[in-house]
Amino acid sequence: MNDDANQTIPKKSSYDVVIVGGAMLGSSVAWFLSSNKDFGGSILVVEKDPTYEFASTSHTNSCMRQQFSAEINVRISQFAADFVKNFRDYMGSDARVPDIPLHSHGYMYLADNEEFAAVLRENQKLQTACGAGTKIMSPEDIGRDYPFYNLDDIVAGSINLVDEGYFDGNTLFDWWKRSAREQGVDYIANEVVTMSRSGNGRKVENITLKSGETIACGTVVNASGPRAVLTSRMAGIEIPVEPRKRYTFIFDAETPLDRDLPLTIDPSGVHMRTDGAYYLAGCPPDEDPAVAYDDFVQDHDIWETKAWPAIATRIPQFEAIKLINSWAGHYAFNAFDQNAIIGPHTEVENFLFVNGFSGHGFQQSPAMGRGISELIAYGEYRSLDLTPFSFARIEEGRPFVEKAVI
Repeated sequence: MNDDANQTIPKKSSYDVVIVGGAMLGSSVAWFLSSNKDFGGSILVVEKDPTYEFASTSHTNSCMRQQFSAEINVRISQFAADFVKNFRDYMGSDARVPDIPLHSHGYMYLADNEEFAAVLRENQKLQTACGAGTKIMSPEDIGRDYPFYNLDDIVAGSINLVDEGYFDGNTLFDWWKRSAREQGVDYIANEVVTMSRSGNGRKVENITLKSGETIACGTVVNASGPRAVLTSRMAGIEIPVEPRKRYTFIFDAETPLDRDLPLTIDPSGVHMRTDGAYYLAGCPPDEDPAVAYDDFVQDHDIWETKAWPAIATRIPQFEAIKLINSWAGHYAFNAFDQNAIIGPHTEVENFLFVNGFSGHGFQQSPAMGRGISELIAYGEYRSLDLTPFSFARIEEGRPFVEKAVI
């Protein structure tokens, strides 16, 4: 669904809302806002690469979890799960819209020390209070339900089999984009290169495109993924978002497991799960610096020296596996506290962030798109209060604490 690839020049010289970046987060905002009956304004989405070949959206593992330590993050994922399970209803009961299965194989956090086990128990209490189905498991419990694990070093585990697992996020994205266009949103294949602020600096008055057009705007939404700081700098704003490389591996097992593998977060930092007929694994590099925006080169040693050894140690049945596919993608990494930055800037009041998701973007995109649309339409959040993720916390040096970051 790349119809916007054919359109490079905007239809108008002025838009009420300009969204910079048309991938998952930008299209979520575009869809929720264009679906809001209380908003009748014009919307332009500017996407520099409408193939989305290198976007984080195209490299996602489409995971969904409620096992967070902060209540707002749990609530955000609960809305996402409801949105996915009732996708056609949310899309106006459009008969063309497919069902999107949510494969609730769960997340299995494994603790190899009492300190982390205590964190899992504390998190479980909060998650349960929010209605999540998280359970703490002893090594004996884990061995009974998942006998394939090597548990010699494990003291406890945490799992939730309700609305936690993975889903087809790209179908969600495609339909948001398609439906937003049908609802009047203009998508163009172009690039914002400069922004001009008002005399008092309080607003972005217009943007200039790479093709030369200057577009007046009422609100600017920064949905530029790992490139978010390049967009914010055009408005004179610094944010701590940078591209960090993450590796994904698809593998086949000579002897497959006799049941689904939950998304297992191993103490080594490697995670793995069932992925259709195959298995998926992923991990960060041991040294995790910011990388160039166009650096998607794979380090094949990571599979040989980190991922595969951790997989085979945790699941001895995976001693004999075959790598089927692999890729490197970018997290839009918030180096301040690894949580989203959403909402208006403290001084440039019509510049809105939806940035820095640090790997949580797909599962948080429904709530974030809805939240930004409410801010634009009503001047406030009406569903979930997302102010804990405001830019003000960065300016004031107040990290948002989330202990369950992968």
